[in-house]
Amino acid sequence: MSRLARNPINIPEDIKVSMNDNEINFEGKLGKSSTVLPVGIKVDYKDNLLHFSGENKALLGTIYANVKNEIIGNSKGFEKRLELIGTGYKANVSGKKLILSLGFSHDINFEIPEGISIKVEKNIVVVNGTSKQLVGQVAAEIKSFRKPEPYKGKGVRYEGERIYRKEGKKK
Repeated sequence: MSRLARNPINIPEDIKVSMNDNEINFEGKLGKSSTVLPVGIKVDYKDNLLHFSGENKALLGTIYANVKNEIIGNSKGFEKRLELIGTGYKANVSGKKLILSLGFSHDINFEIPEGISIKVEKNIVVVNGTSKQLVGQVAAEIKSFRKPEPYKGKGVRYEGERIYRKEGKKK
C-alpha cells in the first residue's frame, strides 16, 4: 500500500461528500468537483474519514493526492502570485481577458479559463482557483510569455523565485 494512502483523509465540516459506484463528488463553499476512481481502488467513507485501499501502489498514492487537493481546493482554494519585473511591464484585466504588456511591439491577450480568477495588484498578477493543476497551468502559461532572463532578471517570475544571474561581457 502507498505510504500516503495508509493515512485516512479527514473531511472538514464545510465539505459535503457523496459517492457513486466509482466516483466521489465534493461540494464546498468555493465550488464542486468530482474524481473518477480507477478499477481496483476502493474508498470507504466513515465518520468524516476517507480510507483508501487497492493493489496498485502508485495509482493509489496519486488518487489520494488528487482527492486531498480537491478537498483543499473546494474549502480554501489555491493561489499563485507572479511578479512582472522590467521597465514598462504591466498587466490589466478586462472582462475575461488578461492584457499583458511585456516589452513586445504588441500586447498579449490571454483568455482566462473557466474556474480561474485573476487579479492585478501593481506589478503582481494573482491567479486563484479551486483546481491546483489548473492554477499552476495558467500561471506557467503566463510566465512562458516572457521568462526571466539571466543577465538583467527582467521577465515574469513567481513571487519569491530566485533567478540565477550571469555576469555580462567584460572589456
